[in-house]
Amino acid sequence: MGSYVPNTPAEQQEMLKECGYSGFDDLYLDIPESVRLKEPLAIPEAKAELTVRRIMEDMADKNVIYRHIFRGAGAYNHYIPAIVDTIANKEEFRTAYTPYQAEISQGVLQTIFEYQTDICELTGMEASNASVYDGAVAAAEACEMCRDRKRSTILVSETVDPKILSVVKTYSFGRDVKVLTVPEKDGVTDLEALKELLTADVSCLLLQHPNYFGNLEPVEEAVEAVHAAGAKVIESCNPVSLALLKTPGEYGVDIAVGEGQPLGMPLSFGGPYLGFMAAGQKMMRKLPGRIVGQTVDSEGNRTYVLTLQAREQHIRREKASSNICSNEALCALRAAAYLAAMGPEGFKEAAVQCTSKAHYLQAKLAEAGVVPAYPEKEFFHEFVTVCKDEKKVLEALAAEGILGGLPLGDERILWCATEMNTKEEMDRVAAICKEVTGA
Repeated sequence: MGSYVPNTPAEQQEMLKECGYSGFDDLYLDIPESVRLKEPLAIPEAKAELTVRRIMEDMADKNVIYRHIFRGAGAYNHYIPAIVDTIANKEEFRTAYTPYQAEISQGVLQTIFEYQTDICELTGMEASNASVYDGAVAAAEACEMCRDRKRSTILVSETVDPKILSVVKTYSFGRDVKVLTVPEKDGVTDLEALKELLTADVSCLLLQHPNYFGNLEPVEEAVEAVHAAGAKVIESCNPVSLALLKTPGEYGVDIAVGEGQPLGMPLSFGGPYLGFMAAGQKMMRKLPGRIVGQTVDSEGNRTYVLTLQAREQHIRREKASSNICSNEALCALRAAAYLAAMGPEGFKEAAVQCTSKAHYLQAKLAEAGVVPAYPEKEFFHEFVTVCKDEKKVLEALAAEGILGGLPLGDERILWCATEMNTKEEMDRVAAICKEVTGA
C-alpha cells in the first residue's frame, strides 16, 4: 500500500488503529494461511529505463510479423485510413473516461452517439449500446438478456466461433443456465436438429452469420423456427459483411452482436477490440453497459446524455442484470471514425473486394490441390479447405513470410482474404501450395 498511496508509515498505523486493526496482518485474517505470500515474489530488481527499453526491444524482436496475411477466424487484416489514428490519438479522447457529467462530456458523448447510430444503420436494429469489451462478451451478454425464470436454456450452433462458445459457457457457469450446442451439417446449422432442441425452456439461439467456417447460414429458416417456439434469436455477424448481406433487422432477429475489430481496429496481437450490440425496441432496455441519447437543453440546444439505464448496473451491483457498467469508448470512436472516413461507397467497396478476392483465392487453391471442404456453400470472405499436407503447406508459406489459413485439424484449413490481399499475393500462395501438394 505504501508504494502507491502517499502517506507515511505512521499515518498508515494510525489508519489501521482507527479501523480496529493492530497491524496489516489483521487485514488478511479471512484469507487462508495456505495461500498467503510467505516470501517476496521472484521479480528482478528495478533497472534503469534505458536497460528496460533494450530488454523489451530484444523481446519484441522475437515476434514474427507477417506482411501477407490469409488468416481471419475473428480478427481481420483490413486497411485503416490514416485519419482514424489522427482522430483517436487526440488528447481529448485518449484521456477521457466516464462521461457521467454530461455538462463537461459533450464531445465524448457525441462520439458514442454517432457510433451507436452507425451500428444501428449497419445492423438494421433500433438501439445500440456504447459497446462492450469484445464480440464474445457481446454474445454472452445477449444470451443473458434473453434469459428469464421460465426459459434458461441457451442454444448455440456448432458453427459459432469456439471462442464465443467458451465465453458463453463461462457466463452461464454458476447461474443455473444450461448451454446446448446445435449440431452442424455440411458446414451450417442443422435445422432439423435445431427444431428438436427447441423445448419450452429454451430462451434463445445464438447463430453466427457468416459462421466460423465462413459459410452463410439459413438465418430466415432458423428465425422462423425459433420464434415459433417462443424463443429469441441472437445473430453474431461480421460488420463488413453487412455492406452486402441482409441485415439482422431484415432477418427479424432480436439482438445483433459482433466483433467490431474490422471497423478500424488494428490486429494488435489480439486487442483491445470492440464488441457491438444492437436490439429492437422490445429488448433495448435490457441492453447492458451505457447508452447515449440525444436531447435538447433548457435553451433548445442539441445535447447528449446517458439514458435508458438502470442505476443498478452502476451502483447496486447485487441487483444488476449485467456486471458491465463500462464501455469501449476509444475503440467505439475508432469505429465511428473509420465508417465516416470510408463512407457508404468505400465501405461497400471494401466488402466487395473481400468476397471477390476470397472466391478467387478459393479457386486458385483448388487448382493447387487444396480443395474446398464445402464446395456447394455460399461464403463471404472465409472458407475451409481440405489438404492432407496442411502442416507442410502452412510451413512453406510461413517460410516465405506468408501467414496461411488457420489449421482446424482433420486436414482442414480456414482461409481468409480481405481488400489487403493482392492478386499477386494470392497467385504466390497457390504456387507454393502446388509445389507442396504436387498437384
